[in-house]
Amino acid sequence: MGNVAGVSDSDSDMLKIKDRLKNNILPSCMGLYNYAAYLLADRNNLSIKVAKYNGIGRSDLVESNEYGQESLIKATKRVLDKIEVANINITKITSKERENRRLWHPVALREAVINAFVHNDYSKEIPPKFEIFSDRFEITSAGGLPEGLSQSEFFEGFSVPRNKELMRVFRDLDLVEQLGSGVPRILDYYSRDCFTFSDNFLRMAFPSPEMDYSGDTPQVTPQVTPQVMQLIKALENELSRDEIQEKLNLSDRKNFRENYLNPAFETNLIEYTIPEKPNSSRQKYRLTDKGRAYKKMVD
Repeated sequence: MGNVAGVSDSDSDMLKIKDRLKNNILPSCMGLYNYAAYLLADRNNLSIKVAKYNGIGRSDLVESNEYGQESLIKATKRVLDKIEVANINITKITSKERENRRLWHPVALREAVINAFVHNDYSKEIPPKFEIFSDRFEITSAGGLPEGLSQSEFFEGFSVPRNKELMRVFRDLDLVEQLGSGVPRILDYYSRDCFTFSDNFLRMAFPSPEMDYSGDTPQVTPQVTPQVMQLIKALENELSRDEIQEKLNLSDRKNFRENYLNPAFETNLIEYTIPEKPNSSRQKYRLTDKGRAYKKMVD
């Protein structure tokens, strides 16, 4: 087995996981590392995806990010960071006041993401899945309710950990606070209707604020950098990467990708014309509905 997970996150993470190994929590009775240790190792075959779609269905994939083949701790933190970027501020302007809020409540979102990692049934070799739609954010984890736990007990905060070793490590790293606290904390902000149970999966779906508002359509105000603003202003119809760089007078492809293209994707202002083949030689870029609305605001 490779080095234990979390090595690049912090020295304290590394020491805590090593302590677990020394205390014989992760090794099996024969001294061999069990599956929890494999998931926490710095190299494994688990692939975790965060996908973004244009619309409310899965037919129009805009972006797919893969986090995996690495420590489950590191993958968890990377997914949390990615979703934090996607959880932009929105503004609804009424006749009385200006209302600001995030797309999804950050406390509930964090709890749901970590719960999906900790309680996923990895014996099925199916990792948790995270999907962003125009009207909601969905988290799907493998495994229904643990045996002996009813839905009412689940909502009341009773906990039957499916992965006790993972729970202990996540708790040692301060990623979880105490058993059974996650679901009640989510219910502080979302209703039970957000949860869907089946024999093999558990899904949480958090609606975007647009689903809650009536009357005026809320105005989305993404936080953009000056570079992204230049890109949005330059993007007309459908343009290739070279055409955009020429309009912006940029020659450094890495600078364009890291400071212009990627941030524009992360704020859902642009999209691929061929989303199923991101690296296609015929790939071009265009503004999303949000991007076009934003361009009208800044022009």
